[in-house]
Amino acid sequence: MADVELELDNGLAVITIDRPQARNAIAQTTMDELEKALDGAAGARALVLRGAGDRAFVSGGDLKQLAEIRTLEGAEEMAWRMRLICDRIAEFPAPVIAALNGHALGGGAEFAVAADIRVAADDIKIGFNQAALAIMPAWGGAERLAALVGRGRAIMLAGAGTILEAAEAQRFGLLDRVFPRESFEEGWRSLARSLATDSAMSIKRVVGGVPPAEAVEAFARLWVADAHWVAAERVMNRGK
Repeated sequence: MADVELELDNGLAVITIDRPQARNAIAQTTMDELEKALDGAAGARALVLRGAGDRAFVSGGDLKQLAEIRTLEGAEEMAWRMRLICDRIAEFPAPVIAALNGHALGGGAEFAVAADIRVAADDIKIGFNQAALAIMPAWGGAERLAALVGRGRAIMLAGAGTILEAAEAQRFGLLDRVFPRESFEEGWRSLARSLATDSAMSIKRVVGGVPPAEAVEAFARLWVADAHWVAAERVMNRGK
């Protein structure tokens, strides 16, 4: 059975980690399949990351498998490999949404903050709780957490291994939207479809930091595109 599934639907790519036997924890084989799924998602206008089921988004690294790594070199190699996967997610040219269908803990929280946007069901928990294993985030999550919530809060949350309820995580700025469990699936899919556009892709590039000339050029390209004029005609003819 595959660890990772890729769904392609009219410009929307959905990557699902499906390892129910390990609460969707990430093993070496999962990393292999994530790399292939990201290759397959190339060209999508929006990307969603999710876990299968409703208990876990990603519960971190698969300790039973990763425990085989006992050398400094092996630990560095594993950390670099998954960090580069998270970097690929962060650098994906289209908007990336982490849809937290269940708990996101340890490496799962790191996987989530690699996305541009995090939405969650209202009964999930999220936490950088690597401190419980006497380690620290290694997949770029500490730096991304600091960018989201501030340096002091990042040290406090990750240093103490604090696990947050969804509502509190939203107040911290760690989650962007929280949906009731019963409308979660509809909510994230609706949001993802609304962002699967050329304009949203251009906005992602501009807010990532580009010179003003590139921002203006991005606007101009959208202005002269057929999609703009179809939409403009619809607005101008409204009420006639």
